Amino acid sequence: MTQHVFRLKAHWPGGRNDSGTIETNHLKATVSIPPEMDGPGIGTNPDEMLLGAAATCYIITLAALMERSKIEKIDLTMESEGIVDVTNGVITYKRIIHKPIVTIKHDPLKDVSTLLQKLAIKAEHSCMISRALKGNVEIEAILTIKKQ
Repeated sequence: MTQHVFRLKAHWPGGRNDSGTIETNHLKATVSIPPEMDGPGIGTNPDEMLLGAAATCYIITLAALMERSKIEKIDLTMESEGIVDVTNGVITYKRIIHKPIVTIKHDPLKDVSTLLQKLAIKAEHSCMISRALKGNVEIEAILTIKKQ
């Protein structure tokens, strides 16, 4: 069994409405509670970072699956949304929606649309972050295919 250990240092010198910092080998950021949750909105926040982790894991997984399937892309972009519910003072990360856009060459002899749709779903189930969130956060992918 192989294990990978990722480390993060966090510093929070003040109270609820102050800000702190996080630092890893390749990331250093100021963090606070977002204004949507009555925080100061300084730097990023846990909600954006969770969305960022889910989105980057998903898009990297989708790109790898496309590469293994020999689908040549011109471009791959994506927008993602994180839906947070507040009910009776309880804050719950409910849903993440990924909206990847794959641009491929138009080839009337080779339609890969069905395969791309299957890969978009497979990436959602294969991504390590999606698997970690499974059962707690609903994750959906809505693929758009552009042909040039």
